[in-house]
Amino acid sequence: MEYDDLLDNAMDEMPEFAQDHDRLEIPDPAGETDGAFTRLTNLDEIADALSREPADLHRHIQRELGTNGQLEEGRARYNGSFRVADFEAAIADYVEEYVTCSECGLPDTRLVNEDGTQMLRCEACGAFRPVAKRSGSAGRSQRPTLNEGQSYEVEITGTGRKGDGVAEKGKYTIFVPGAREGDVVTVLIENISGDLAFARKV
Repeated sequence: MEYDDLLDNAMDEMPEFAQDHDRLEIPDPAGETDGAFTRLTNLDEIADALSREPADLHRHIQRELGTNGQLEEGRARYNGSFRVADFEAAIADYVEEYVTCSECGLPDTRLVNEDGTQMLRCEACGAFRPVAKRSGSAGRSQRPTLNEGQSYEVEITGTGRKGDGVAEKGKYTIFVPGAREGDVVTVLIENISGDLAFARKV
């Protein structure tokens, strides 16, 4: 049998490979306004589609929206009024940083902790990288602990989605209304939720 015939036979025997590299189907966020709160009723379903823990996605959304909230039985509630587009943007940011491989663009990844650093490992191409945004576990060794009702001097290093100044202290992300990036201000901690803190300038 000629070489070309052998090659044709080999190609015929090869299995079909799917060409669709966009295999991640994320449910649309289902948002409901409830007075001073906005509910995300299908967060559990979204996290399941991403193969991630609902609590991790919930914390990321809180950070992106610059608010705090509660998560119960796959349903999340956030303080404030938010649009579905706000949730879509926060989830898209999470997917880019915590799900999608930066080398092959596929979502076949898993989060692993290696020597205290959270890494994203791709099971499709083998690439790996540290995630850029610090998870709660990454900062625990850096306490100090914040206390509600106490004042602290902080440097504003960023701006939240709603325009609040954002500072970092140990494991905490602190939101400060009226503060601007580059400011060094004294703030009073009014409320703490997990690793998020909400303060006002004094």
